[in-house]
Amino acid sequence: MRRLLALILVIGLWMNFAPPAKAIGAGLVPCGESPEFLQRAQTARASTDTRSAKDRFQYYVDNNALCGPEGLPRLIVDGRPGHLGDITLPGLAFLYIAGWIGWMGRSYIRAVKKMDGAAPESKELVIDVPLAVKCGLGGATWPVGAIKEFLSGELVAKDDEIPISPR
Repeated sequence: MRRLLALILVIGLWMNFAPPAKAIGAGLVPCGESPEFLQRAQTARASTDTRSAKDRFQYYVDNNALCGPEGLPRLIVDGRPGHLGDITLPGLAFLYIAGWIGWMGRSYIRAVKKMDGAAPESKELVIDVPLAVKCGLGGATWPVGAIKEFLSGELVAKDDEIPISPR
C-alpha cells in the first residue's frame, strides 16, 4: 500500500509540478514588433554602411525571432525545426569537434605507448608530427570508433585495472 501511495504521489508531482513555459508569454515579442529592436536596427543602419549589419537585422525580422524588452533577440530552444540553427546545430558541431580533439589525443597517446625505442614521455613533450597528423585524420570518424570500442569492451577499463589509493 505504501508503494502504491508513493507511486501516485510521484506521478502526481511529475505531471502537475510546473506548468509548461511559453516563450511568447515571458515578455518576448517578435522582433519586427519590438520598438526597441526597430530603434536598434535604425541606429545600426545609420551608423554602419556594411551590408551584413543590415542583413542581420532583416534576418531576425524575417525568421520571426523573439526579442526581449531591451530589443535584443533571444535564442529559443523548444524543439521546433525553425529553431534548429539557434542552438542544436552549433551544439552538435561543438560536441563533434570536441570529441574529435579528444579522440585524436587519445589515439596519439595510445600509439606512443605502443612504440618501441623512445620513452612515451618524450613523445608527449616533443610531438611526433607525422603520427599526430595520422591520428588527427583518423579522429574524424571518432563516433564510429567509439561505438566499436564500447561494444567490444575496449573503451571502458575493468574495475580491477583501476588503481585505488591505499588510504
